[in-house]
Amino acid sequence: MADLTVLIVGDITGKPGMRAVRTALPGLIAKHEVDFVIANGENAAGGFGITPDLAKTLLGWEIDCITSGNHIWRQREITGYIDDEPRLLRPLNLPASQPGRGYGLYQTAAGIRIGVINLLGQVYMDPANNPFTAADQALNHLSEAQFVFVDFHAEATSEKRAMGFHLDGRVTAVVGTHTHVQTADEQVLPEGTGFLTDIGMTGPHDSVIGVRKELIVDKFVNGMPHPFRLANLGVRFQAVLIRVDLETGRAHSLERINLPV
Repeated sequence: MADLTVLIVGDITGKPGMRAVRTALPGLIAKHEVDFVIANGENAAGGFGITPDLAKTLLGWEIDCITSGNHIWRQREITGYIDDEPRLLRPLNLPASQPGRGYGLYQTAAGIRIGVINLLGQVYMDPANNPFTAADQALNHLSEAQFVFVDFHAEATSEKRAMGFHLDGRVTAVVGTHTHVQTADEQVLPEGTGFLTDIGMTGPHDSVIGVRKELIVDKFVNGMPHPFRLANLGVRFQAVLIRVDLETGRAHSLERINLPV
């Protein structure tokens, strides 16, 4: 095996997103001979957070690690589950007093050691500690990992881009989540780290970033508040496929995936 192939799935949103994972993921794993799967489950529970049952379901669908973001505590029952499930991460730079962990060390079927770091942005986001220093600290604890992948759950493209350069040459890839809009800037940075500003959303795209479009249009046009209700049409599976040279440790290609389901 000359390459390591890792698939990272963009924000899984509600029942449509769960259905897309169940439908598309097995074929992609087989077609691309994927060695390891990371998925952001931040919005799996109706768009807000994730429950223990949903996490167990995703882990049973060949997903090796679930990352999250600013909605991780929206479903309160997850607090009693996350401490006991090392494959479910919460952002590392949330207060240390909160349950769970922000990085993990895992192993592929072939014995390759994979590190995953989950970070939360500070710009236009809920308060969090410095993600750049948190990433540095996590790398000190992941010295046994042969390859490290970072999910940076952030709003600002500049902050994500800066994180890519900050970690270039020290991690295998830095990819962004949270905006639900897949960007077209995949590249390998000068020191060999793969980068993509945002993977996008696995969920209903006939919407405004997952929410029923008529509700959001009315909010912008008339200023009327509405409870967010998820859309269910135009479902797509969005992810990025990263191939890494096993000898050099450098990412040598990133392929965006954008499949109608």
